[in-house]
Amino acid sequence: MSPLPEVRSSVQLYRYLLRCCRRLPAGPVQQHYRHAIRQSFKVHADEDDPERIQQIIKRAIEDADWVMNKYKNQK
Repeated sequence: MSPLPEVRSSVQLYRYLLRCCRRLPAGPVQQHYRHAIRQSFKVHADEDDPERIQQIIKRAIEDADWVMNKYKNQK
């Protein structure tokens, strides 16, 4: 997943993260991360500070890369 994708909005981030989920092992793992993504978006839905939004996007992509590497190494 590195280098960082071109994600500039919350909608782009949401789509990127859901696409990452499709590459995870099927079943409970995918369900867990899809649920976590949805919950995170609900929690941050009222965020309006552009700088904070960019921080959230950057951190979410880094976390997604970590998760993808975790499951890639388990194959």
